[in-house]
Amino acid sequence: MIEVTGLTKQYGAIKALDNLSFRVEQGSVFGLLGPNGAGKTTTIKILTTLSKPDGGRAFIAGFDVVEDPVSVKRLMGVMPQENNLDRELTAYENLLIYSMLYDVPDRETRIRWCLDLVDLWARRNELLMRFSGGMQRRLLIARALLTEPSVLFLDEPSIGLDPQIRRQLWDIIRKTRIEGRTVVITTHYIEEAEALCDHVGILNKGVLIALDTPDNLKATLGEYIVEFVNDEGKLIQQMCKDREEANNLVLCQDCEVRIRRSNLEDVFVRLTGERIE
Repeated sequence: MIEVTGLTKQYGAIKALDNLSFRVEQGSVFGLLGPNGAGKTTTIKILTTLSKPDGGRAFIAGFDVVEDPVSVKRLMGVMPQENNLDRELTAYENLLIYSMLYDVPDRETRIRWCLDLVDLWARRNELLMRFSGGMQRRLLIARALLTEPSVLFLDEPSIGLDPQIRRQLWDIIRKTRIEGRTVVITTHYIEEAEALCDHVGILNKGVLIALDTPDNLKATLGEYIVEFVNDEGKLIQQMCKDREEANNLVLCQDCEVRIRRSNLEDVFVRLTGERIE
C-alpha cells in the first residue's frame, strides 16, 4: 500500500531524514516511533504531499506522492499534530464545511456516522471552544474519516492527553481498521505504539534504526528486565530471556530488585544509549 525508498530531507545543516525506506501493507497499522525531532512529522508531511523530499521516492497505492499528489490526496485522511479546527463553529459545522470542500456524497449520513464513531453526535451543535482537548482530538479523527479514506495518517494523535482519554482515543483508532483501512501513526508514546501497531519503525535523528513487529523488537532484548541499584548508586538493567532466568538473577542479588517486561523504549535505549523523550 505504501512504499518508501531512500527518502532524504534537509533543513539547512540539519538532516531531518537520512535514506529512509519502509513498506506498509494494506489494512495494517504502522507506527513511526521516536523522540521529538526524530523525523516522524517530516515523513508524514512528505507522504501527505505537504512537503517534497530532497531525494528518494514514496508511493501510495502506486501513486507517486511528488508526481501525482492529486491522486494521493483522494486516497487519504489526515489528523495533524496541531489542532486546526475552527473553534468559532460547532462540531457539526466543522464537518459540514469540510465535507462540502471535498464534495463528500450523502454528507449528512457520513457526518452522522463519523460523529457517532467518536461519540460526539450528541454534542454536534456545541461550539468547539467549549470542547475539552480530548473531544477536539476525537473530532479531528472524525474529520479525517469523512472522505472514507483508504489510508489514515495520524500525527501524534494523543499528544497532550491524559492516560484515560488517550486510551479512549486508541479504541477509536482500532475501530477505523474495520473497513480494511491502512493506518500510519507517529508517536513518542511507547504504550501507544505497542497497543496499536502491527509493525513499528524506530526513528532517531532521521535514521530508521529498527523495523519489525513490537514483539519481535522486544524479543531481541529478552522478555524480562531485572533492575537494581548497585553499590555505586548506578541503575543496572539486565536482560533476561524468560521469567525463570529473571528469578534466578534476583536470587543472586542482596539489594532491592525490580522485574518488569521489556518495552520498545528499552530497544531504543539499547540501540542509541538515549531515552525517548
